[in-house]
Amino acid sequence: MPKGASPKREREYKKLETEFKKEHSYPGREEEVASRIVNKQRAEHGETKQSSSGGSKQSAKK
Repeated sequence: MPKGASPKREREYKKLETEFKKEHSYPGREEEVASRIVNKQRAEHGETKQSSSGGSKQSAKK
């Protein structure tokens, strides 16, 4: 997890990673997938400097 992530997001990341390992989902990529999911949620909720929700792309489609 990147620096600046809230304790809530840290717990969510650990939970996802553990769940993926337990279910044998994404073999060898559990950490990557869990961090991508949490980072996407952080961006959608405005917890990052620049949101990856496509805000600049939408304005270009006017």
